[in-house]
Amino acid sequence: NMPMDTVERAIKRGAGGEEGSHLEEVFYEGYGPGGVAILIRALTDNRNRTANEIKHIFSRMDGSLAEKGAVAWQFEMKGHILGEITGLSPDELFEFALKYGADDVQFEDSSFEIITDPKDFQTIREALSSLSGIHIQSSDITYLPKNTVPLEGETAERVLRLVSALEDLDDVQEVYANFDIPAETMLQVAAKT
Repeated sequence: NMPMDTVERAIKRGAGGEEGSHLEEVFYEGYGPGGVAILIRALTDNRNRTANEIKHIFSRMDGSLAEKGAVAWQFEMKGHILGEITGLSPDELFEFALKYGADDVQFEDSSFEIITDPKDFQTIREALSSLSGIHIQSSDITYLPKNTVPLEGETAERVLRLVSALEDLDDVQEVYANFDIPAETMLQVAAKT
């Protein structure tokens, strides 16, 4: 039979009312195989535990944890909208997106990708959602690499396994990396895991 104060503390902790149980956002930075820069966003109630878990995965999978600031400068926060064109020409979508302040618009077959400044993201997303002839698949504010590192073969596989292992950690919310890996390689690796 547990003492009442222990039960109450457990309930408070579960409800986030206990001191020391609050979650904080922490960024970790590191390098993977092939010199790939990796930025990790975590939510944790114990920085030491999370740092140790991340460090363990990096060392086990040919990567290394880096000093704060070593990697972050290689990424910038951007609005990112992905979708499909269903009844509009790429030119029409391009002009529409630029009119609302998009930084960049890329097309591949019937897919599109729009990059925005975070402050314009909401306006552009709302404007796009009122537009018929397109279907938005995902939209969020994310960290995009300023430059990418092309990878293939075994190095690409090692990087993808490292990123996947980091994403599997409970505290890790997002993993951003600056690799450019061919779609075929990514599918091959996905099939193996």
